[in-house]
Amino acid sequence: MDAATTQPSVPPPAPPAAGFTIRPVRPAEHAALGEISARAYLDDRLLTHGADDPYLDVLRDVPRRAAEAEVLVAADPDGALLGGVTFVPSGGTPWADIAGPDEAEFRVLAVDGAARGRGVGEALVQACAERARAREGCVRLVLSVVPEAVAARRLYDRMGFARAPHRDWEPLPGLPLHVYELTL
Repeated sequence: MDAATTQPSVPPPAPPAAGFTIRPVRPAEHAALGEISARAYLDDRLLTHGADDPYLDVLRDVPRRAAEAEVLVAADPDGALLGGVTFVPSGGTPWADIAGPDEAEFRVLAVDGAARGRGVGEALVQACAERARAREGCVRLVLSVVPEAVAARRLYDRMGFARAPHRDWEPLPGLPLHVYELTL
């Protein structure tokens, strides 16, 4: 690989930010995480049709995500959920939109509005990167994001993800998604 195609490496994982842990979602938390996910997308105006957007059903369907992929949450010591993410290992899951056979993907990164600024999003992405690194043969972690998600894109840039415009796509006409990659 030449210098023009070399991607920055991500810094070593930091310990969880003060006061919360990252762990798999529990069934009793599915509804709460679904609402955090829906509210985050609505508050950030990331849905084309606002409160009538059909993607809200996908965001709220944590039981399906947990059955077909790995859903992680950030939780306070008292159990309050701060946010969550869906980690998608390569191969065989309907949640893999763009991941190739040697890649992992994450989707539906959402942080509760009251928990923003605490490093929750970064800790959830870092947990996905760690899981991807632990998978034999996995060389990249990938994601799709709407161009309007400015704060998320800043996070991905800061964590060493690189834009991959040749992979951009539209799941629906008029809904462009930008692809980012992290070489592991």
